[in-house]
Amino acid sequence: MLPEILVRDHTVYACVMGSRAFGLATDGSDTDRRGVFVAPTPLFWRFDKPPTHVEGPAEEQFGWELERFCELALRANPNILECLHSPLVEYVDDTGRELLALRGAFLSRRAHETFTRYALGQRKKLEADVRTHGAPRWKHAMHLLRLLMSSRDLLRTGALSIDVGDRREPLLAVKRGEVPWPEVESWMNRLAAEADEASRHSPLPEEPDRARVEAFLVRVRRASALQPDAYDEVVQGVVHGRGIG
Repeated sequence: MLPEILVRDHTVYACVMGSRAFGLATDGSDTDRRGVFVAPTPLFWRFDKPPTHVEGPAEEQFGWELERFCELALRANPNILECLHSPLVEYVDDTGRELLALRGAFLSRRAHETFTRYALGQRKKLEADVRTHGAPRWKHAMHLLRLLMSSRDLLRTGALSIDVGDRREPLLAVKRGEVPWPEVESWMNRLAAEADEASRHSPLPEEPDRARVEAFLVRVRRASALQPDAYDEVVQGVVHGRGIG
């Protein structure tokens, strides 16, 4: 099937995300793998386009096609931006290295809005759990605190770092349910207020460097179109009826 071929043969960047990348892993933590693949350019000339993302083929694995990944990163999608900054890189080729070199081009003050919107959505879910069950899902509370810290620090410094460092133990105490919910709420409120303040003086540009990212994408598409051997297996898979789904 085409999705598996794209992930297997056309991945340009692969990393580990989740608790292991955040410095919050414990003995029972999953290994969440994320990646970026480049669909051969001729596949876009067909009526049936290649997938924008692929779940799998392994468990806890997810990948995006390069163009979709860049679109989401330019919108300051928190999950995508953090993927670009994982300290646990498992694979990267020349195209992947170019992508990583563009990390700064994706960062902008848009991150305040997108991180805040995502955090508010997660906060509402936690509050619903408290109303219904008397307590939140503590693991989710921990990860929301981590996200709020990441957002605040990004806006303050202009750089995104996802490893929690010496904040590991206080955050794991939240995961274990050792911190009362009112204290967690207060912590969340403080982090959100600090992010709001940081956004007013952030060194980040107002907008990402879309032109620079687009120039990179065009180069990748052009190079792919000029290398027919690189997509023979994929095209043959479609021609012989295996489809793209």
